[in-house]
Amino acid sequence: VGRSGHTGTSRGRYQLPPGAQALWMAQRADIPQNLKPVVPIKFHISSRTDSGVHALCNAAHLDIQRAPGKPAFQERELIRGLNHHLKSEPIRILSAYRVTSDFHARFSALSRTYIYRLLLGCTRWSEVPVFERDLCWAPPGGYLDVPAMQDAARFLLGTHDFSTFRSNGPLHGPPTWKELRMCEEAVNPAGMCELPQRNLLSHVLSFQVRRMVGALVAVGQGKLTPHQIKELLELRDARALPPHAMAPPAGLFLKCVEYNEAGG
Repeated sequence: VGRSGHTGTSRGRYQLPPGAQALWMAQRADIPQNLKPVVPIKFHISSRTDSGVHALCNAAHLDIQRAPGKPAFQERELIRGLNHHLKSEPIRILSAYRVTSDFHARFSALSRTYIYRLLLGCTRWSEVPVFERDLCWAPPGGYLDVPAMQDAARFLLGTHDFSTFRSNGPLHGPPTWKELRMCEEAVNPAGMCELPQRNLLSHVLSFQVRRMVGALVAVGQGKLTPHQIKELLELRDARALPPHAMAPPAGLFLKCVEYNEAGG
């Protein structure tokens, strides 16, 4: 299994193709061929993020079988080789280690932690510091009622059916019951508000984090009340969420994916 960090945007504000940026970049770099496997490499990524979403530490596993008589790849050798072939892409392999044959980067995950970065005090895009662009969201108006957002976030903690915060796609799909362990706001002196969320189980719903953040920002802007977040959650209907309650991808970071000791 390998852990990597990547940005969701690259030079010229070019958006990577929707979903599985790390997988796309690995294929583009012809990594499977360069490793010279005996059989095609099986590549599985833990979290397929939306275009524009970043990862501080994502995880993926590769099943690599070398030719008879050749030793298995050493961790440092594998990291160096992968990063060499990815040097032109906005991704870096941070670590690599062996896992058991029944390990799966997606389905063995115990939890995923996301961070959403909000920049307060900017009334228009031109006021966003150049080094923060594509790395945060500056909601219109520049001011958010953070205490109200904290009150609203408490309704999201625990185990719920988060259907209201899923994408508006087909009704069939992964289970919508999830446990949210942490959802809180922290504002630093520079006016950056960070919303960490720790989601348990093997995956999160499509657009779930961005829609939850968008709803909390709507509370901070006075467009929704904290109690309306509770009401929306109980409706279990994605169509009930106001159209404006969708945070853009640029401020969202996958912070880490946690496994048990055997899986790293």
